[in-house]
Amino acid sequence: MAQSKIETERKYMAPAVDDVSWLPDLIGVDRVESLVDRGIQELDAVYYDTADLRLNRSSATLRRRTGGTDAGWHLKLPLVDDSREEIQAPLAEEIPEELRELTLSRTHGVPLRPVVRLRTTRSVRDLVDADGGALVELSLDTVRADSLLREGGHTEWTELEVELAEGADPALLNRIDKVLGKKGVARDRSPSKLAHALAETAPHEGVDREPQGAAAPGSAGAYLSGYLADEVQALVDLDPAVRRSTPDAVHQMRVTCRHLRGTLRAYRAVLDREVTEPIRAELKWLAGELGAERDHEVLNDRLSTGVRELPGELLLGPVAARLRAWDVVQRAAGRRRTLDALNSPRYTTLLDRLGELSARPPLRAKAAGKPKKVMVKVLGKEYGRLQRRMVLALELPSGPDRDTAIHQARKAAKRLRYAAQAARPALGKPARRIAKRIKAVQQVSGDHHDSVVARGVLRRMAVAAHVAGEPGFTWGLLHGQERAASRSKEKELPLVWRQASDRRLRKALR
Repeated sequence: MAQSKIETERKYMAPAVDDVSWLPDLIGVDRVESLVDRGIQELDAVYYDTADLRLNRSSATLRRRTGGTDAGWHLKLPLVDDSREEIQAPLAEEIPEELRELTLSRTHGVPLRPVVRLRTTRSVRDLVDADGGALVELSLDTVRADSLLREGGHTEWTELEVELAEGADPALLNRIDKVLGKKGVARDRSPSKLAHALAETAPHEGVDREPQGAAAPGSAGAYLSGYLADEVQALVDLDPAVRRSTPDAVHQMRVTCRHLRGTLRAYRAVLDREVTEPIRAELKWLAGELGAERDHEVLNDRLSTGVRELPGELLLGPVAARLRAWDVVQRAAGRRRTLDALNSPRYTTLLDRLGELSARPPLRAKAAGKPKKVMVKVLGKEYGRLQRRMVLALELPSGPDRDTAIHQARKAAKRLRYAAQAARPALGKPARRIAKRIKAVQQVSGDHHDSVVARGVLRRMAVAAHVAGEPGFTWGLLHGQERAASRSKEKELPLVWRQASDRRLRKALR
């Protein structure tokens, strides 16, 4: 079973193994009281990647390492700033299947093979506080790298790793950085030892090609291309978290699918729809598969909260037990559906298409236009669609037809919001204002929809309880509460819409 930890570290180009003149100056930095020598380790690691180095190009690494205190398989995935997630699996001859699956969003199923062997002599020291607790681990490494690629070479270097101990203040890294800088110990900008080795031993391998037909800097197409590339990367980064059931990961991945799908639809004037429409269809499929797990998660939280908040005398029958049984079955079904989707050839094909979309967006002639002219027009069209749907929803009497109309208006609100988010780097404050105000409309209509869905489930629960000879009182009470909640949101929606569609907003769309 793989285990995970977060590592936060910085790498430096150390002058030489025997030059540690800077070490005494680190004592006294912040809470550092002393230096503890942890001895020498001999490490031997083989790094795996695709033939075209897809892991390296996405700042991820997979290695099999012997020696040291953590021998085994290590998959490192980038996080923010100086942090990475390291997922460890026990030492084995073959790549553990769990780690192979966690690389799929980057490799697209292309086989992994050995690319570099690194043999490292590591001298380890800890910076500790007055109580002897470790604050930072200093690893002075002499590295010998041998490329395992065809016609690859050999290189050696010395580097310093400064890794923050668990629970230590990240600001300590900045203070140590200043001391090292004054001593002439410079940062190594390579994201990993693998990247450093490849740059030295295989300089022409894994180098990104210049995008063909790229939009001119500052154009609408350039801004849109950057946004799409960021969203595609976000989906790729979320894949391992979804597979490992990291909290909120399924939700975030589904939202990313919607961001991409909504942007591709809104900016049809800029993008070739013959290319983007099939991608939109597949993003809809993926979001739907993820939705089973995510929608159940939201619904179960809502129903469980409703049951917990009822006074004990109103809980008639095995209400909590029935709800838990329903949760177990639905949660397992949703998880299976998510994993089946992520392990399917259809998903791999979608990743290929998204990679191509990110590298070479299918830009039309209007992509060369000025961002304000092109993007404001797109936002105006999306606003018009939302306005028509909202007017219809607010004119209908309360009931199923109005519920459906509000849900359709909510979809239009999400598309306008996503289009505004894509335009934000180009348009700045106006796009940010639009997204903020439309988010309020989306939230109220979303709460209304959640209540509608909850009422349907509660009715089915009540029927099942009745068939089993259980009291249906509590289920009916919860149904009534949800009905009141949806009516409350219906009353709130006109006010939120007026605030979101005032004259200043309409002026920003001209």
